[in-house]
Amino acid sequence: MQRIESIFIAGPAGRLECFLKHPAAPEAGRAGGPGTAAVVCHPHPLFGGTMHNKVVHAAAEAMVRLGIPVLRFNFRGVGVSGGTHDNGVGEQDDLRCVLDHLAGRFPGRPLLAAGYSFGSYIALRVGCADARVGALIAIGAPVGLFNYGFLQDCRKPLAFIQGDQDSFGPLGLVLTLAAALPGGARVLVVPGATHSFADRLDDLAIRVAEAVPPDFREAEGSGGS
Repeated sequence: MQRIESIFIAGPAGRLECFLKHPAAPEAGRAGGPGTAAVVCHPHPLFGGTMHNKVVHAAAEAMVRLGIPVLRFNFRGVGVSGGTHDNGVGEQDDLRCVLDHLAGRFPGRPLLAAGYSFGSYIALRVGCADARVGALIAIGAPVGLFNYGFLQDCRKPLAFIQGDQDSFGPLGLVLTLAAALPGGARVLVVPGATHSFADRLDDLAIRVAEAVPPDFREAEGSGGS
């Protein structure tokens, strides 16, 4: 059966509060390659973002159902994580510490960095430059608010999951950005979804499962309780 660890990681501004969920044991004969381990970053702390956000939770659960261990964490100053908000700068260091932890817990596995809204920006910014990260998923990327020019240097598998009614990341801007990237990027659309994905979480979960590269799935279809 699935198992959840509530842990703290030593971060650059104090301890980081984390939940690490392990999938159910894979069915005999269903395991694939070495699989991956994933992290999902939460939305903006100054607007109520935490690792318990519904979108973050839905994305993490979708990955766990694919047989992937998934870590959610609170950035500095959120929940009982130490430190104070650092305008997206120190938060990148927080994620690097989380990746250090995952790489130590799951040696030899490529890591998957994902995030929602502000968290997607942090995940892409750090994940593109970190050799341990092999794939990236950006959910509700606020392309109208942040500069994503750094993606021009990214050649890793990248998927955007975007609602077609997202006012912070208009779908047209996301499509234009993805088309201009030298490494390419997939854009998976959730019809009728706003930035919050309200009433569209089930559709979001389907898109998250589609966004995970097949060779990153430890035991597709293993399910679990």
